[in-house]
Amino acid sequence: MKMVVSNLPEIQGFRFDSVGKVLRQSIIPGLPDDLALRCLAKLSHGYHGKLETVSKAWRDLIRSAEYGNYKARQGWCGNWLFVLTEGSKNEWIAYDPEADKWHPLPIPKMLFTTTPHIDLKHFGFSCVSVCNRFYLIGGSYAPHDSAFPHQRHFITNAVFQFDPFLKQWSNAASMVTSRSHFACCVVSGKIYVAGGRNLSTPRGLVLAEVYDPLTDKWEELPPMPNPQMDCLGLSYKGKFHVLSDQVGLPDQNTSEVFDPSDGTWCTVEDIWPFSRAMQFAVQVIEDDRIYTVVDWGESLIKTRDTEKGEWQNVGSVPSVVLPDHGRPLEAFGYGFAALRNELYVVGGKVLKWEESGAGRFDIVKLGLVRVCDPLVMPLKWRETKPMFGSACGSILGCASMEEGSSY
Repeated sequence: MKMVVSNLPEIQGFRFDSVGKVLRQSIIPGLPDDLALRCLAKLSHGYHGKLETVSKAWRDLIRSAEYGNYKARQGWCGNWLFVLTEGSKNEWIAYDPEADKWHPLPIPKMLFTTTPHIDLKHFGFSCVSVCNRFYLIGGSYAPHDSAFPHQRHFITNAVFQFDPFLKQWSNAASMVTSRSHFACCVVSGKIYVAGGRNLSTPRGLVLAEVYDPLTDKWEELPPMPNPQMDCLGLSYKGKFHVLSDQVGLPDQNTSEVFDPSDGTWCTVEDIWPFSRAMQFAVQVIEDDRIYTVVDWGESLIKTRDTEKGEWQNVGSVPSVVLPDHGRPLEAFGYGFAALRNELYVVGGKVLKWEESGAGRFDIVKLGLVRVCDPLVMPLKWRETKPMFGSACGSILGCASMEEGSSY
């Protein structure tokens, strides 16, 4: 097996011929160079830090564009869980389940040119992964400091994409409409967005559009039958479902559904067990296994019978036990994500009440990460490596990317 590397005369100690064979210094002594490079390229991103400590030559190879391009040609993006917390100031972190390691992503340099102030808090955005890229879409920017409550929010249509092979951010084509708190999901390899709000339409948008990552273009869709704001997008059996913030309330169990096959919207009567379309309320595994978390005092996880449309309890999100506090505490504000057919509960907060019963409490920000296989009953939760540094507390954004998945 030969690796073809073009325009690559030398990479800091490694020199290649026209078919990618190393002419100076073996990558791994005793192994053919093409096999050695393939072995290094197969290792997931969480191990790159350790690989770079082996030697300067390995470090330069791992950091080179040619190494990333080789992984990209093979489709070896690895498995990623992307998370943005309230305390990380626009710096995303990523988890590698194979290495059980968290690491920071670079802050997108484009933020300096697309937002009026880099120190603004980013919220109300959507984030998804498709075609081995992670996309950060739209949203609002506002001051971190609550001392300026009257400063106007800045709502954007900007889209950023993160390349897991080169570990770099770049600009993607902007949406046609600026929006925040909108529905977004991936259906058949394309990104669909709908609803939300902006400064000109604060009561909800009917506008929808679709992005094709292969052409880097947005196309407007027919408008929804009804405006939606603070809504959630769901990809289910090849259709784009828009759940409003009123689902679960009496007489408010409708959702808007777009069928890409014929380009039409319809309003569907449906039952959802939560009383508000939380940002991370629903996860779909393998296109038809739906899981939702009911985070209103119960912290229950439910699944849906796809034929009957009925919801069943799977289990509950485990309570948090702090080392210096006697009783279990219920978390809130956490992220809920699916990765490799497992469910993740990430971060959040708890109210730590005084044991004296004086009615006072502290808000404790969590970096905990807990995982379970929803098909193993009863649920067996395990803790993985917690988030690090300032990455803790409420989750502002959360999305996964899986190797071998195009959608």
